[in-house]
Amino acid sequence: MKKFIWSAITAAMLGASAQAADLIQPEVVQAPAEVQVASVSGWYLRGDASYSIMKMRGAHYFITQDVTGTVDNGTFDSTKLDNTASIGAGVGYQFNNYIRSDVTLDYTFRTTFNGSTQGGCGVSTACTSRDIAHMTMFSLLANAYVDLGTYGSVTPYVGAGLGATHVSWDGDNNTSCANDGSGCDPTFQHEGRESWRFTYALMAGASIDVTCNLKADVGYRYRHVNSGPMFGSIYFSGSQANVGPGFDKGFDIHEVRSGIRYQFGDSCQTAYLPPVDLPQAQTPVFK
Repeated sequence: MKKFIWSAITAAMLGASAQAADLIQPEVVQAPAEVQVASVSGWYLRGDASYSIMKMRGAHYFITQDVTGTVDNGTFDSTKLDNTASIGAGVGYQFNNYIRSDVTLDYTFRTTFNGSTQGGCGVSTACTSRDIAHMTMFSLLANAYVDLGTYGSVTPYVGAGLGATHVSWDGDNNTSCANDGSGCDPTFQHEGRESWRFTYALMAGASIDVTCNLKADVGYRYRHVNSGPMFGSIYFSGSQANVGPGFDKGFDIHEVRSGIRYQFGDSCQTAYLPPVDLPQAQTPVFK
């Protein structure tokens, strides 16, 4: 009798365990979502303003002696350009998340040249001249950039540009005075010259997302402008010398820039979550 009772109890326990196992539902494991960032491309407009630190590489001029016909090459002992400002605008195209290109036109406001030379003048054989001139220019550049990835809302970049700069000098006012203070020559004005110069640029900076289509841009740009004509000739009857023409040796321009870029179209980056196949719910089976 005891064996029968223990057998019945064991059978009942085994049956209950089997039913409990049948009631357990399989655990649903959801696959991790794949996030895909949409590629950004399309046209954009830009506008910039810069503080321009002007560095002049020097200047020289020619002196022709009327009596002998000898041509001497004189060099300015000192040359200095005042710092100024620039504004610019451009249109560009974003090819993908990393490569973009644009064409820009920048106008550099008037800067003042101060120079001096040493030599003879009409009142003495030992004189120092003071030369004052003004210059403006605008640059037309084709630029290419590499965006170095986006970190939050900030995208650092580097770039380079090639093009030309139109340099316009308004003339050189020259006044020579004796070093001993005995007197000065009259002020003579050389006619200014203008020309197109080869120019290249190097850039680095970062853009900051303001909205999906609007970006603020801050950075640094270096522009090198080649040498070219500065002023024409003038004849001094007192010294029997034909002075000029003059040429500058080019400029190195260091610019701190800020601006905005407006991207046309839908520039928002969206995350894509692919559908996840979930197992069908199973009806508990009682056995």
